[in-house]
Amino acid sequence: METKILVVEDDNTLLEMLEYNLSRQGYHVVTAKNGRSALTFARQEKPDLIVLDVMLPGIDGFEVCRILRKEFSFPILMLTARTEEVDKIVGLEMGADDYLTKPFSMRELMARVKALLRRVDLIREALNSQTNGNADANLEAPIPLLTFGNLEIDQNRREVRLNDKPLRLKPKEFDLILFLARHQGIALSRDLILERVWGWTYDGNSRTVDVHVRWLREKIEEDPSNARRILTVRGIGYRFDG
Repeated sequence: METKILVVEDDNTLLEMLEYNLSRQGYHVVTAKNGRSALTFARQEKPDLIVLDVMLPGIDGFEVCRILRKEFSFPILMLTARTEEVDKIVGLEMGADDYLTKPFSMRELMARVKALLRRVDLIREALNSQTNGNADANLEAPIPLLTFGNLEIDQNRREVRLNDKPLRLKPKEFDLILFLARHQGIALSRDLILERVWGWTYDGNSRTVDVHVRWLREKIEEDPSNARRILTVRGIGYRFDG
């Protein structure tokens, strides 16, 4: 099947240039000029990747990214004319996988698009090998409410409840427990978790995963030192048993 890319950009000249160059590389390109159209086309077309401008009329790129990340797992490459580091951090926290500052060369953009698509293929292959081919469906068909005894994960509200009481989780803590829970019973490597939850452009190491798992255990385990929900798999990483 042809790889589909959704390009969201309100500058007509840049939009046409992106569409032309991506099409020449063999991609099927869908375009949108504002945030609302981006959400509509993303839900209708289910692209393999989105190139998303930050400064959009109406709903900006940050909000579009935040909304889509709750519903889909396809990679998001954000474009911005801003150079401040805080904008990059906000974009990545919202769920973007990569960030490119304008002006940029088409060669660099193409390289990043190919790298993101290749990374997704590698992650899916890794998940398939660990789950005998059953994990890929979990990535694109989330169940709104995941229940594990007295623990509930509400994907629509981005809320975790223990004994019907909401827990105060940091954004990445929620992303981590959601990823683990979607793959209940599967031993996931630290590197795979890091790539899938933090994104392949994240500069940290697998120690980040250990720290966030410890924080989660302190909040959801009766005895964090004797975890029953998030188990350590020696030599691999972690397994969520619920």
